[in-house]
Amino acid sequence: MEIQIEDNKIFAPLKDKWLVLKPEEEVRQKYICRLIDNYGYSVAQMDQELQVSNSQRGQGAARADIVIWKNGEDKESSKSPIIVVECKAESITIHEADYFQGYNYASWAGADFFVTTNLKETRIFRVIKGELPKRLEEIIDIPDASKANNQKEIDKLLKQTKAFSRDEFSRLLFKCHNIIRNNDKLSPEAAFDEISKILFIKIRYERENNEGQIFSKDRFVENRKAYENLNKEMGVKDYIPFYQNLFEKTKQQFANDHLFDDNAKIEIRENSFEQIVKELEIYNLSTTSDDVKGIAFEQFLGKTFRGELGQFFTPRTIVDFMVSILDPQEGEYVCDPCCGSGGFLIKAFEYVREHIEKDIEDQKEAIKQQYYEEDFDTLSEKKKQQIESKVSDAFAHLNEELNINNEKGRLRSLSFDYIYGTDANPRMARTAKMNMIMHGDGHGGVHHHDGLLNVNGIFENRFDVILTNPPFGSRVEKDLKITDADKFTDQDKIDEYIKRYGDAYKDALKQVNDNVGKSLLSLYKIDNGLTEVLFIERCLNLLKPGGRMGIVLPEGVLNNSNLQKVREFVESKAKILLIVSIPQDVFMASGATVKPSLLFFRKFTENEAEEYKKIKTSAINTVEAKYSDELSDIEIQLAKRGNKALSKEKKKELNARKKKINEQKNTEIKSIIKERFDYEIPIAEVQKAGISTTGAAIENELIPLAEEFTPYRKEMRLWNVPVKYTKYDLGNDGNIYRIQIAEGFVSEREIFYKL
Repeated sequence: MEIQIEDNKIFAPLKDKWLVLKPEEEVRQKYICRLIDNYGYSVAQMDQELQVSNSQRGQGAARADIVIWKNGEDKESSKSPIIVVECKAESITIHEADYFQGYNYASWAGADFFVTTNLKETRIFRVIKGELPKRLEEIIDIPDASKANNQKEIDKLLKQTKAFSRDEFSRLLFKCHNIIRNNDKLSPEAAFDEISKILFIKIRYERENNEGQIFSKDRFVENRKAYENLNKEMGVKDYIPFYQNLFEKTKQQFANDHLFDDNAKIEIRENSFEQIVKELEIYNLSTTSDDVKGIAFEQFLGKTFRGELGQFFTPRTIVDFMVSILDPQEGEYVCDPCCGSGGFLIKAFEYVREHIEKDIEDQKEAIKQQYYEEDFDTLSEKKKQQIESKVSDAFAHLNEELNINNEKGRLRSLSFDYIYGTDANPRMARTAKMNMIMHGDGHGGVHHHDGLLNVNGIFENRFDVILTNPPFGSRVEKDLKITDADKFTDQDKIDEYIKRYGDAYKDALKQVNDNVGKSLLSLYKIDNGLTEVLFIERCLNLLKPGGRMGIVLPEGVLNNSNLQKVREFVESKAKILLIVSIPQDVFMASGATVKPSLLFFRKFTENEAEEYKKIKTSAINTVEAKYSDELSDIEIQLAKRGNKALSKEKKKELNARKKKINEQKNTEIKSIIKERFDYEIPIAEVQKAGISTTGAAIENELIPLAEEFTPYRKEMRLWNVPVKYTKYDLGNDGNIYRIQIAEGFVSEREIFYKL
């Protein structure tokens, strides 16, 4: 069966009529096609939008998206169906609440199987009659039509629970990794690169083909034969192997993301490629959930790069904690200037996406509350259909906010406009992009670039939130020069960025263009060369006034007497929000040995910067006046010449006194500043941070710490969020209003959808 779409309408065979084309309706009709093509069910034994009810529900009856009976006779006799399917728009992330809601429908209908799908992710559960379990039992598959009347086959399927598969997928990736290492003798890192290429070939193929078109070995062999025959028919003799051709197509699709070099090719033999395709064919990467793909990919990354590249991986427990502390919001710009595998950016993206999805769901609930009132069941069928049509239309409009392909949608805006990162290691920059795509998206702002230099939208005074784990212990030497190679010369891109970012981008280019030939360290005030110190200054520069930052640093960076200037610089630019000492064990699984701390700062607002400047100037003037006469007298004494010249011993004594006074002056100036610009700095130490030295999960004391800090920072008003974000309001007139909120007040209010 083929999907029929014409003039913004889609044909529904179960209703035998054309319906308005909406994202959820398209998913429903595609899944009906799958049921017919892949499972052998007929139109005669299915129905859509069937009313199911529960005597204790108390409100209007629910409508199940798709209902399937064992046969047409059962349907005609109104017997209980065997399967109930709940569909969501492809752009919607399916949450646990959706499983339970749909499970209720299946339970009320008396079905054995419950399916929930958005096409990207399809999950199947067995229905336990007469009870709602605390945890739904996921199973492998629904029966095909030939087995629907066979109770033994049904019972067999109901027992095949699915202990899925995040770990299975991760193990499978390692198996593929070993195939390459054994067959092609590549290093772990090089083998990983080849796995990545194959994963992206698979993703591209499965995205472009129908649901059933998994990139399997059989399909690969079949397509290879067709490719070779076509080239022979056309008389082409020097065509590239089919698997290399697949990679070339994949490079073209991801060309704008610069995932691969133009001359990159697959570096393993074709039989290795075939073996890996065979291993991976049990998964369809276009439909496997982002959570499964993403976390499995992270597990694979962490173990593959342990040791040599361990510095690029921040344990998930630390990432989760730091993101929850800084609480990024929709409309805030987020950056990691040394992003490694992209862990912070992924979590920030997911964190904000969940808030957007929750907001959409809240609005849907408000609409349902308004329209499905207690008297809904007493209304005429025509009135019910009118109400349900309105609600369905409103939901479709709200769902479009979560459609990644909707250029005006909130999720698209988050993915394309607000997430940025760089990494100087080309493999890790590419990996970060891949990792983010596996998790859902947000990869467009990630670049292979020196994090200390400006690129694309990453420049000074731009970001609301920075989360980073910079490299420790290495140095940038004074003889490292900025060269012409560091200049960005793609004029088309420059024009695009100027259009996007305005004059601020022209100024950002000057950081490199005006300093070619100079030392990289000359761009920074703290020029001791330690990378962790340079990135503290870089991050503070990148933040907007009032922006906040979380950074992983070696323990004691701000207390080390050799780095006193670092602390003074930080205290002159930002307030310290929180310091957390964590055990050294945390990073051992990634191959690191330095005991770390987590530091959180908030860059001064313009008013705070001005206040600090006044306090510092006043402190300097006060202390200078105090010692002015004595220092002046010392200078007069030291300036004497001829017969009045002092002895060497006396000069030495006066110089020592002068040095001591200057040290005393610095101490007193700092003391006055601290007294007049004083604030509380919370300091915490945790013994267990959720991960052992081997990477195993253990108790996580960071979770209660975050729960304690959040109300504290709100009470103390450590920061407000002066950004523009989107909310909705169901007006008294029944219309949905989109509200743009900036700095705590409504800046725009417009009808989003006219009910």
